[in-house]
Amino acid sequence: MTTSTLLPAPVPAAGTHAPTPAGASGTGTDLALADDLLTLLRTTTTEPRPDEQLEALTLAVAADLPVLLWGEPGIGKTAALTQLAASLDLPLTTVIASVHEPSDFSGLPIVGDDPAVQGVPMAPPLWAVELVRAGRGLLFLDELSTATPAVQAALLRVVLERRVGALQLPAGVRIVAAANPRASAADGWELSPPLANRFVHLYWVHDQEVVVRGLGGVWPRAELPRLVPERLPEAVVFARRAVCGFLEVRPTLIHRLPSTEARRGGAWPSPRSWEAALTLLAFGTAASVSREVLALLVRGAVGDGPGLELLAHLDRMDLPDPESLLADPAAAELPVRGDLRQAALEAVVAAVGARPERERWEAGWAVLVRALETGPPDLLVAPATALAALRRDDWEVPQGVERLTQVVGLARRADRSVGRAAAAADAGRAPGACR
Repeated sequence: MTTSTLLPAPVPAAGTHAPTPAGASGTGTDLALADDLLTLLRTTTTEPRPDEQLEALTLAVAADLPVLLWGEPGIGKTAALTQLAASLDLPLTTVIASVHEPSDFSGLPIVGDDPAVQGVPMAPPLWAVELVRAGRGLLFLDELSTATPAVQAALLRVVLERRVGALQLPAGVRIVAAANPRASAADGWELSPPLANRFVHLYWVHDQEVVVRGLGGVWPRAELPRLVPERLPEAVVFARRAVCGFLEVRPTLIHRLPSTEARRGGAWPSPRSWEAALTLLAFGTAASVSREVLALLVRGAVGDGPGLELLAHLDRMDLPDPESLLADPAAAELPVRGDLRQAALEAVVAAVGARPERERWEAGWAVLVRALETGPPDLLVAPATALAALRRDDWEVPQGVERLTQVVGLARRADRSVGRAAAAADAGRAPGACR
């Protein structure tokens, strides 16, 4: 007998499993250890972290709008929904749309005692009954792009009216779906236009830093948008004014069904989707979300083209009234962002040109001087040149314009220098040029 066999067997620490003696069957112990390791691997935490697509998803869920996440397989759509439900303390109900029949969503007919009198009710599936019993939850419709057209048709009432058979889902239930592009879906179908137009479409992409940090055990936390109570009425007024004002000047975008089947399965403008865009704009304004998040939501509701036009319209709404600037140039508040600042100055010049009077022309120069005092001078070249062209022969040049003429002259000389440098560089690259 060796010395080692005389030593007492080690006592396992609390929460661990004793080692299996050699030659003994340790299947149960090995599986328990494997479960412990899996538990450690699956134990993660969350942290507040800026994530535009997660913020957009959370705001759309808060606005009670159905959301459809598009993304390649394995990119983390399901994991994001699971984490979202946990963060919002909502029970998650996952339904794989592609493995269900239409009757699973429209309900199964159940014959009662007297069908001629009582009719034939449509019995809902168990998952819908459990959602009603809970009174709240997150319904996750997965693999939507692999559902047959018949199943997609049955989902219309579920997504829009929240009805499953004869059962009405409670107001506390939110709906999120996920789909793979047809090229990467298993036996995929294009979404039908009626179903696609009921969703806010968000395109899910992976972020390298989020993935690396998440695999390290820390994922971004999904949080409901913080709505400011005092801003709610203002947000509704702003959203209605923005969408209605935009559609007044672009009436052809009220309803525009795309010409191709693939684009019909995405976001496109209709009265229904414009209502969704208005809701998202109100929520985004009340929560003071970033421009990038608002762009994801608006484009996801009405499509890229109409969404970008609406965002440009919002920028124009933020521009100061040129007549107000001309009325009090010394107190003029001009936008800080360069493109909006130049648009405001061009609007002032256009207002002077629409009603050219000496006092208004002089006020226009005063606005440009104010812009020179409060911002970069390079934005003044075009407006100053256009305003100078409006001068009448009997109008004297106001004081203070000399500073602007120096700026315009310097800018023009700089442009000419850049042009000469570019021409010299092109000549140097020409065939046969000396080196």
